[in-house]
Amino acid sequence: MEQENKTAVSEFLLLGLSEKPENQIFLFGLFLPMYLVTIFGNLLIILAIITDSHLHTPMYFFLCNLSFIDIFLSSTTIPKMLVNLWTQSKAIPFAGCLAQMYAFHLFGTMDSFLLAVMAIDQFMAIVHPLHYLAIMSPRVCGLLVVGSWLTTNLQSTVHTSLMAQLTFCAASEIPHFFCDLMPLLKLFCSDTHTNELVIFAFGIIMGISPLTCILLSYICIFWVVFKIPSAQGKWKAFSTCGSHLTVVTLFYGTIFAVYLQPASPTSLKKDKVAALMCGVVIPMLNPFIYSLRNKNMKAALRKLVSKVVPSQS
Repeated sequence: MEQENKTAVSEFLLLGLSEKPENQIFLFGLFLPMYLVTIFGNLLIILAIITDSHLHTPMYFFLCNLSFIDIFLSSTTIPKMLVNLWTQSKAIPFAGCLAQMYAFHLFGTMDSFLLAVMAIDQFMAIVHPLHYLAIMSPRVCGLLVVGSWLTTNLQSTVHTSLMAQLTFCAASEIPHFFCDLMPLLKLFCSDTHTNELVIFAFGIIMGISPLTCILLSYICIFWVVFKIPSAQGKWKAFSTCGSHLTVVTLFYGTIFAVYLQPASPTSLKKDKVAALMCGVVIPMLNPFIYSLRNKNMKAALRKLVSKVVPSQS
């Protein structure tokens, strides 16, 4: 009897953010501009850093990588959601669902790892300024990024491989706007104990490691900055890490606000809010945060715009 309830699932149905037909046009009109702003803003950051030799430093190298990741993170979920809203279709193929889950966890975790690497960079620049360029050499910066890619790819590969081996029940509706790990896991007829253990283990390692690096880095930074006698010196030191600290606060503040609450019937809504903030809103805001608070970035953007749109004289 149990075998009869199992089936080879060829596609899933993404129920999205709202099942009400009257909300579909509103959601499409909301997320299309957000996606375009995300792509355009992060591309500008990447081009400005590549074309301006003054920005060829470790800090901007990591920022360029963060913008690159943000483009792919938002592209993992929003285009498919926009297509489904426009066509009034909720279907996503089985292979496409697994690919989306793989990519979201890859780029989402990579985001947190890059924030940790950028915190280490800030620590070196403020706490060890005389040895900064020697320590944060191009080779070290490259190794930090490559190591982050390898680690996050390992996590996504393990999750996806284990998921592909399980058997789904006849039900194929996912109450989310993309194929996330936990909503997908609830559709299995197979024993998911191993998957849950792996999710827990990776969650602890991948969640605590970057956050610990960030916290330790900023504890050391604050300790050094508070020893600076002049208020102007303190402000100058803090201003160099203001943008990064803002993004970190947004990223982890969202996670803590959503998940450090007691379990309730609204847990699914919390998951959607967290996914929207980390996968859609924050990637859109990052270019504004790093450009509006950074004089060097604003100067590079002005140069880039002047090359594309020469002034009429």
